[in-house]
Amino acid sequence: MKSLKLYLIVAAILLIVYIFALANRPKAIDWTETLSNKEKTPFGTYIIYNRIKDIFPGVRITPYRQPVYNVLAQDGVKHASYIIICPGIELSKPDYRQLVNYIKSGNDVFIASEYFGKVFGKNLNLDTKTDFTVNSDVIPVKFVNPSLNPKKYYSIDRGAGSMYFNKFDTAQAVVLAQNRNNKANYLKYKLGKGWLYLNANPKFFSNYSLLKPQGAEYAATALSFLKSNKQVIWDEYYTDNNADASSPMRLFLSRPALQWAYYIGIFSLLLFVLFEIKRRQRIIPVIEPLTNTTLEFVNVVGQVYYEKRNNANIAHKKILYLLTDLRDSYQLKTNKLDNEFIDKLSAKLGIESQFSNKVVNYIKYISVQERVSDRELIELNKLTDQLYRQSK
Repeated sequence: MKSLKLYLIVAAILLIVYIFALANRPKAIDWTETLSNKEKTPFGTYIIYNRIKDIFPGVRITPYRQPVYNVLAQDGVKHASYIIICPGIELSKPDYRQLVNYIKSGNDVFIASEYFGKVFGKNLNLDTKTDFTVNSDVIPVKFVNPSLNPKKYYSIDRGAGSMYFNKFDTAQAVVLAQNRNNKANYLKYKLGKGWLYLNANPKFFSNYSLLKPQGAEYAATALSFLKSNKQVIWDEYYTDNNADASSPMRLFLSRPALQWAYYIGIFSLLLFVLFEIKRRQRIIPVIEPLTNTTLEFVNVVGQVYYEKRNNANIAHKKILYLLTDLRDSYQLKTNKLDNEFIDKLSAKLGIESQFSNKVVNYIKYISVQERVSDRELIELNKLTDQLYRQSK
């Protein structure tokens, strides 16, 4: 037992020395290409996110961590420039259709990415490629507009200008910028009343690039093509929406104080296990089988609702459950209970239009009531039951 304690003491001393050395070692630079507006690492976008008002004075920046469809269709965003800066983007077909409709209504969308996915590739005949040359680490880029001095090149190392569009529809796209080999890396498309801007070099908008005069000038010039709206939508979905970014361990290991707490906790747990490693005889407890308490639970919940007599709360929840079921089971959009919804409800469930209209009107009536009587609650329950009985 004494030898075991000696080994534990030596192990504890070595672990303390290791943790002390680990805590005081120079921090390595993280060159991971996250392009997240929360990251201050070289390839984060913290600077441009917090300084974009220098380009668009007085603008209101609204970050969204949702897919394009959710932002534009469900949140109803209008009259705002949409900015997406990410390593790679893969839009779904509903996302792409919603984005095109948003642009056609007179809005500008700017996307900087090294990879634009299959949907962009199919609809715009678009593809990107890396320009491998003798010195591919530094590939200067320039704007082609005569008013922007086409002879001036912007040079940033770390492969910031290495990507270009090796395939695009020249009949639709307008080339805004090229690299030194005259390969297009910044395009714009006219869609309805608005413009779609695609940039193949997102690293030019990173912290590393913005700290250099040429990089800051390039980013400001590239974004100045967008209209000056009062609002800018800043996408976080395609940079932060991954398992690593939301992992609790990533938060622990990114803060020195939390690192110490984590290591000390692990070390304390290890000591506890080693000291309690001796076998101990104990009585094996009798484990009673689990009883089914579903009925008791239902009775308790029902009694609580009965005593509170909050008919409005019960009615609103019943309406919520009904609309949720219609969305999940019949793929009906329930955000607007209009005539179109009534027609689709009748067609999907195979019920008469007159009855559908009666149900929807009663739901809309109950939804705005602060107080609901027993008679109104009973009538709502009868209508929903009749709706399910008459459906196919």
